[in-house]
Amino acid sequence: MNHPSWTEMFRVFGRIGVLSFGGPAAQISVMHKELVEDRPWLSEDSFLRGLSFCMLLPGPEAMQLATYTGWRMRGTAGGLLAGLLFVLPGAAVIAVLVWLYAQYGTLPAVQSAFLGVKAAVVVIILQALRRLAGKALHHPLDWALAGFGFAALFLFNLPFPLVVLAAACIGLLRKDSSTGGPAHQAPVRNGSTLSTIAVWGGLWLLPLIALSLSGAGFLADIGWFFSKLAVVTFGGAYAVLAYISQTVVSQFGWITAGQMIDALGLAETTPGPLILVTQFVAMLAGLTQGGSGLFLAAGAVALWATFMPCFLWIFAAAPYVERIAAHPRLGMALKAVTATVAGVILNLSVWFMMHVGFAGTQVFEAGILHMPVPVWSSMNSTAVLLVLLAPFAVWMVRGNMLLLLAVMATAGLAVAEFPFAIS
Repeated sequence: MNHPSWTEMFRVFGRIGVLSFGGPAAQISVMHKELVEDRPWLSEDSFLRGLSFCMLLPGPEAMQLATYTGWRMRGTAGGLLAGLLFVLPGAAVIAVLVWLYAQYGTLPAVQSAFLGVKAAVVVIILQALRRLAGKALHHPLDWALAGFGFAALFLFNLPFPLVVLAAACIGLLRKDSSTGGPAHQAPVRNGSTLSTIAVWGGLWLLPLIALSLSGAGFLADIGWFFSKLAVVTFGGAYAVLAYISQTVVSQFGWITAGQMIDALGLAETTPGPLILVTQFVAMLAGLTQGGSGLFLAAGAVALWATFMPCFLWIFAAAPYVERIAAHPRLGMALKAVTATVAGVILNLSVWFMMHVGFAGTQVFEAGILHMPVPVWSSMNSTAVLLVLLAPFAVWMVRGNMLLLLAVMATAGLAVAEFPFAIS
C-alpha cells in the first residue's frame, strides 16, 4: 500500500465526495475505482476487508469506508480528512437546497437535472457490481453467500444484523482455513483503544450534554435523536427511513409528511450518504422555528450527532481488521461476510433502480415472502428514457465521471421538456 501525500489525498477524496451520488452501491464503486483501480493506494483484498468491516458497523457504510481507507493511508488525521471530504460536499448542497426549498417549495428544474444524474448512477452501479462480483466471488460458496445476502434482504426482509451474523457463522464453519490476510500484525495496545474511545466518545457526547444543560431543548432533541439513530442504523440509511419519517413527523412535529417526502427525494439526489436527510430535516425545522441562526445551528448539531459516532467506530476498531483477517477462523468469517456483502450491495442497487424508474412501490407478501415491487402504473417515462440514454453518454465521455454527470444532468433538463415526459 502506498502512502500518498496530503495534497493527493485532499484531491482524490475531495473528488470522491463530489462524485458520491446514488447511495452506497455507487459510492463504493467510485471509491474502488479511485483507490484500487486508478491508483495503487489499496490492494483489492484490503479494500474488500475494509468494506466488510464497515458493513458490520452501524451508520453509513460508504462514509465509514472512506474514513477507514483514509486511516489506512495516513492514520487518524487521514481518516478524519477522508471522512469529512466525503460528507461536506453533500452537506453544503443540502444546506443550499433546504434554503431554496423553504423559499420556493419544490424545485422542478433541480429535480429534472438530478433525475439525469440518477440515470447515470444506474449505469455506474451496474458496472461496479460486475467488477466487484468478479473480484470478491471466487468459489461456489461465495456465490451462494451473495445470493443468500440478496434474498434475505430483498425477498424476505430479514434484519441486516441477523444476515451478517449468519454469514459470519458459515465462514467460521468452513473447512478451508486459509485466508488472504497478512501473516503478521503488530499487536494493538488495549490502553490505546480505550483512549481512542474516551476521546472520540467525549467529542461526540459532551456537546450534546452541554446543549441539554443549557436549556437549548430543540437542539438537544435533535442531537440525542440522531445520535440514537447513529447507534442503531445497521444496514444503511434505508433500514431506518420509515422510523425517521414517523418520529420527526408524528412524535416531534418538526416537519410535515409532505416535507419529509421532499427531503428524502432531494437527499437521494445529492452527493454524500443518504443519511444526510437528517441534516435536511434539522435545518428545515430550525428555519421554521427560529430563522437563519437556528437553521445553521440545527444543521451543525444534526451533522455532529450523525457522523461523529462514525469516527469513533472506525478509529477504535480499525486497528483490529487486519489482525482478524490474519486469524484462520476469523479470517474465513470475514471473507464470508465479504461475499454476502456483494448480495447486500445488489439489494441496495435494485432498490435504487426501482425508485428511479417508478414513482411508487408496494410490498408483495406471500407466506414468508416480503419483497418490494414497483407500481407499474407509476412508471416514470422520463427516467426510463434517461436510463436508456446513459450507456451512450458513458461511451461518449470515456470514463470522465464529472463530465458524465454534467451531460446527464443537462439531458434531464432537456428531456423533461418533451410532452411525453412525466414526473
